[in-house]
Amino acid sequence: MPKSFNASGNYHDTMKAIGYVPRKMATQETYDRIGFMSGLEVHQQLKTKHKLFCRCPAGMYQKPDEYDAEIIRHMRPTLSELGEYDGTALMEFKTRKQIFYHISNDSACTYDIDDTPPFRIDPEALEIAIRISLLSKLNIVGEVHITRKQYLDGSIPTGFQRTGIIGVEGEIHLQHKTVRLIQLSLEEDSCREVSDIGHQRIYRTDRLGMPLIETVTYPDCANPEEVKEACDYIRFLNRSSGLVRTGIGSGRQDVNVSCRGGSRVEIKGVSHTKWIPELTHNECFRQWALLHIREKLVKKIKDPQGWVMQSKTLNGFYKPLNPTLKDALKKEYIIVAVNLPRFKGILSHFTQPGKIFADEISDRLKVIACLEKPFMFHSEELTPGMSTKELKEVKAILESGPEDAQILFWGPQEDIKTAIETIEERCRMAFAGVPNETRKSFKNGATMFERVLPGADRMYPDTDSAPIPLENHYIEELSKNLPSDIVDRYRQLRKWNIPEDTYTYILSKNHYPLIARMISELNLEPVYAGAFIGHTLKFVEGHYTPADAFNYKIIYAMFSYIGQHGYDIELSKRMLPVVYEFPKMDFDSVLDSIRFKMIPKDEILSLIPFMSEKFNETARCISDNNRVNWIMGELRKKATGNIPLRELNEAIHDFIQQNNCNS
Repeated sequence: MPKSFNASGNYHDTMKAIGYVPRKMATQETYDRIGFMSGLEVHQQLKTKHKLFCRCPAGMYQKPDEYDAEIIRHMRPTLSELGEYDGTALMEFKTRKQIFYHISNDSACTYDIDDTPPFRIDPEALEIAIRISLLSKLNIVGEVHITRKQYLDGSIPTGFQRTGIIGVEGEIHLQHKTVRLIQLSLEEDSCREVSDIGHQRIYRTDRLGMPLIETVTYPDCANPEEVKEACDYIRFLNRSSGLVRTGIGSGRQDVNVSCRGGSRVEIKGVSHTKWIPELTHNECFRQWALLHIREKLVKKIKDPQGWVMQSKTLNGFYKPLNPTLKDALKKEYIIVAVNLPRFKGILSHFTQPGKIFADEISDRLKVIACLEKPFMFHSEELTPGMSTKELKEVKAILESGPEDAQILFWGPQEDIKTAIETIEERCRMAFAGVPNETRKSFKNGATMFERVLPGADRMYPDTDSAPIPLENHYIEELSKNLPSDIVDRYRQLRKWNIPEDTYTYILSKNHYPLIARMISELNLEPVYAGAFIGHTLKFVEGHYTPADAFNYKIIYAMFSYIGQHGYDIELSKRMLPVVYEFPKMDFDSVLDSIRFKMIPKDEILSLIPFMSEKFNETARCISDNNRVNWIMGELRKKATGNIPLRELNEAIHDFIQQNNCNS
């Protein structure tokens, strides 16, 4: 790295220049300053017997290496009704991807590849979608019109997804604000990606065609925590219906983010809502950084339209010293040097924590030109890949000026032209600011380019599907017996004084109805019922695996059994691990397995004097607290289920006070 330029220093300087603040230190004033704005697209699979437009069974998943057939497809864009191509479709076509589909006979049919016309929309899925739309305070449409939405990434073998709007213009009520809903759509799910390497992408089709709802909000969220809260609310609301699938992959969310002066960027496929605050925070500041880059470029380059990038192939006369470049030549890759006039200080400009503008270029090269890392060095790397001597040699070959930046990349001959075009395209975008795009999310809060953001040109009517009229009496019938609103459930949990750290688990698992039944029908103390579900059950779920599918109604039956036999409810905590692990075991057998024995309360209390004497013989430090704790520990197993532990504790205290045991 030349002494005249410190890339690492520039990274930190530009971070300060844009006023970057770590999320944990950010305030609402921080987000107001940069104009944070965000909305959501929340996807949720529905619990139906069949797929949406065929009669294949839904919810049958295949293992990664188990499939009955494989088909290969190459996707091509089609014109919209206005005679235009969608930008995303053109980008995907440019990648020249070869798409492989692993098919299971149990979950696929000829509809999946558009060899069979669609069946009428699954009535069970339509009914669920309407019920959830009503829960979301959406206005139900008079007719459902099915449209096609182009997907050329290969995630749907036909190249399009069938979708229909069910409800429009609703709202959800968060703690401190109302978030407006644009619509709820019913659509078919896509394939599951297995791998994506080079020009080859592999999918499994077991998830394909399963009914899915998409709830879309307006960009009403003014900070990252509100985005997470809104997403959790929609997920809780969907699950409160009891009609959606749960588990890995059944619920996914796309998050739309922009800053003042920026553009709508969609963070795709966020798996966990806990990732949302960091992702949205970083994306908003990434856009803020790109606007800062635009300002710097406009000052340095007065005629952006006249800006020209130069490139030169180095094979044949350039002998690299770097082992990575030597290896590239052995693979017969083409090595290309690129000069970016007046771009000094831009490649190392901060964009995200640990990332710089050069990453914006390399990410696009990976996605569009399908180059596999490592494939690029540049003149402003935070950790230099080329020596100072090599960089000087490249600059001399390119005849670079002192204010220029350089990129060196390599790859197969057939990808070079696309790569050069991609580098120039992304650099030209920098003059405009923030490109509309879809980005892939990562657990650490970072994102990378995934594809160009789709536009309206990818939507067109599905002439194979007739409109579906929704009669008023049908809607009115479905509106009966809807579950209570999530905000009302929050309020009731607080009224019951149930610990707040249990709310997310209770609502995400839709355990609220179970708790309500336990309180109203079994007369359990609300705090105990809520803590048992939110703490004890959550712990057991994280540490045990059921031998058979677990039905949470068993918990109600367990407490009913305990009450009928006159056992103390604390016995539930000993029973639960066994009940969860072996849900088909009867409760008498569960008690045998934990070696529970029915002992009269008086018999247990009569042991206190004996245990107190024994404590005197064994204890090194004699005090009231030590004595109580030791006796409780010795009698806990016998007492659990036979006498409330609080009552036992009080009896021990009374005995000690009455007998002055430590005097």
